[in-house]
Amino acid sequence: MKCPYCGNIDTRVIDSRPADDGTTIRRRRSCDACNKRFTTYEKVETIPLIVIKKDNNREQYDRTKLEGGVLRACYKRPVAAADIQATIDSIETAIFSREEKEIPSSQIGEIVMESLKKLDPVAYVRFASVYREFKDVNTFMDELKKILE
Repeated sequence: MKCPYCGNIDTRVIDSRPADDGTTIRRRRSCDACNKRFTTYEKVETIPLIVIKKDNNREQYDRTKLEGGVLRACYKRPVAAADIQATIDSIETAIFSREEKEIPSSQIGEIVMESLKKLDPVAYVRFASVYREFKDVNTFMDELKKILE
């Protein structure tokens, strides 16, 4: 790491610890040439994920949209907030573990439905009814039969 004071490239780490946000490493460094100390922060570089929508438009992945959909599905259901957050985290992990730069929204929807099926069956049906755009009661009943089997 280059010293911000003298420009020397020989610096050493004195102390290393997680920063307050938990996603960054705070490093205290010392320059071997001028003996001044400075702090650096190290953060994992993430590749932006692009979501391919049904109409083939592309937009950057937005966690708040995922949270909104899951929270709407779980509205007034006896599901703990911690369980909802854990589910959202697991969905996001499944999405990013594919290590792809682009992912169709249909794949995200399927991952969400699988997770909601385990979390709460009513939340699953609510999400599926919007996601799969049920046209009538028969398609709704078909989905309910799948859950009951």
